[in-house]
Amino acid sequence: MRRVLLLGNADTKRTVYLKKAAAQMEIPVELQEWKDWNGQLPEGELFLKIDPPLWESWSLKQLRTLTEEYRRHLTETEQAAENRHIEFFNTPSVISELLDKRRCKKRLIQAGLPVTELLCENNEADPAFYAAPGRNQKAGVQSTEQLLERMRQRKISQVFVKPVSGSGAAGVSAFRIQPGTGRMSLYTCAYETSDMGLVNTKKLRQYTDPKKAVKILDKLFELDCIVERWYPKAAHNGYTYDLRVVLQEQRIDYVLARLSKGPITNLHLNNHPLSMEELNLPARTVESVEELCRMAADCFPGLRCAGIDILLEKGSLKPRIIEMNAQGDLIYQDIYHENIIYRRQAERMKAWLSSAYF
Repeated sequence: MRRVLLLGNADTKRTVYLKKAAAQMEIPVELQEWKDWNGQLPEGELFLKIDPPLWESWSLKQLRTLTEEYRRHLTETEQAAENRHIEFFNTPSVISELLDKRRCKKRLIQAGLPVTELLCENNEADPAFYAAPGRNQKAGVQSTEQLLERMRQRKISQVFVKPVSGSGAAGVSAFRIQPGTGRMSLYTCAYETSDMGLVNTKKLRQYTDPKKAVKILDKLFELDCIVERWYPKAAHNGYTYDLRVVLQEQRIDYVLARLSKGPITNLHLNNHPLSMEELNLPARTVESVEELCRMAADCFPGLRCAGIDILLEKGSLKPRIIEMNAQGDLIYQDIYHENIIYRRQAERMKAWLSSAYF
């Protein structure tokens, strides 16, 4: 007997709107909640979709611990599927790989795809450059002092600093220094507390006091961070923007522009969503974005669905991949309207139940 199973969380928008799409096609979807997960899967042939667990901690120090715990659960899931008829939507191993921003970005670099450039990292000739997900790989820069020296050497005045683990702009920081004056600006949602250290918030703050900016950056580097070049982004009606593309089985199902007055575009920071059509981009740019996303997904066997963040360079509109997320399929602007993304997933489940893919 074939069954569709969602490993996720009750009453979340992900679960509610996937089940809504499935119900419209008369497909039963069983829910296995993460809070009750014991490493075992139900009997029978399964189509299994894995949604991320819910993390209640705001502490940035716990990002790595929580991510490693999640990876262990993903490994358990894959082990439980051995010698079973299990059809994964996205495989546990590819979800685990994309949880590591460094590992993901370097695989794209290895494939020769345009990305936001990694700075201050190990040499590509070093085998450790492509270390396995979760490996405690020594970062190329571990303090603000080292960062400033590398920026001086490269003649770069602005960068992004990102914890290797985490999502939702957790710890993501944009840093700028004026070469002549040494004046600094740090934009981040990280906030220092007396009891928990750095915590993630939903408010973007700007720090111009050098001592404060350096202190926060030093604490971020303790978490293991990547450093990326900060590119000037394309603009629309006075806002800069990037794109979130949802690709499913080599088809672009949704593209959303995220407009911002600041350097960090995540929508939960009160930034502005806009359909890509309203940007009136040249057809060649749209085609380039779509082709780049397809090539990026091809780099990761077992990846059927991905949320891909794309930067368009100011002036040239050249697309570059910022990040990829194997569980980046929740778009509010979609679920509250046509629910295209989860409807397509339900279609995939229905086809599997009817043996169309066997």
